[in-house]
Amino acid sequence: MPLNHRETPKGCDTLVAYPPTTPSGHVIFGKNSDRPAGEGQSIKRYPASSHDKNSMVKCTYISIPQAKQTYAVLLSQIHWMWGCEHGANEHGVVIGNEAVWTKVPEEPGVRLLGMDLVRLGLERGKTSREALDVITRLLEEHGQGGPCAQDDPSFTYNNSFLIADLNEAYILETAGRHWVAQRWSEGARNISNGLTIRTDFD
Repeated sequence: MPLNHRETPKGCDTLVAYPPTTPSGHVIFGKNSDRPAGEGQSIKRYPASSHDKNSMVKCTYISIPQAKQTYAVLLSQIHWMWGCEHGANEHGVVIGNEAVWTKVPEEPGVRLLGMDLVRLGLERGKTSREALDVITRLLEEHGQGGPCAQDDPSFTYNNSFLIADLNEAYILETAGRHWVAQRWSEGARNISNGLTIRTDFD
């Protein structure tokens, strides 16, 4: 029996698969999104670029110091955000993010969104480890926060990330400015809208 449109399953998940789950030399990255209905999301390419010393970059809500060099990126970008839910860069780094909710009190005001951190990691990280370091450093320095839907200021959340390249991947889970990461390089893993890392972390 066909599903009524109101009963259509929804989900927000990101996955990465390495050998032996995939053929030797192949890595699979995938993500589906459950953003608000009617919100546009399009594929955008931004070229590599050099930037002047002391220049700033305007993210969705705040401006932060720009990197001297940013890498070319291909993004699935929400029309009103500077950042993105997932994307890839010229060096083969891929990142996807998921909403998670925690007991850590939200900081007042607006800060970086998780989607901003995805783009910043891709633009500044040549490997998955470099992208992880970029995201965690910026998270600690600037924090995360602000409305995650254009027409709903109450829709806020923390973020988890799946960061991968040809050789290794990291699950990064955050709560405010706190974070924990877990590395792996064989088989398949996925993240969704919940925290999963307990005591086994890197």
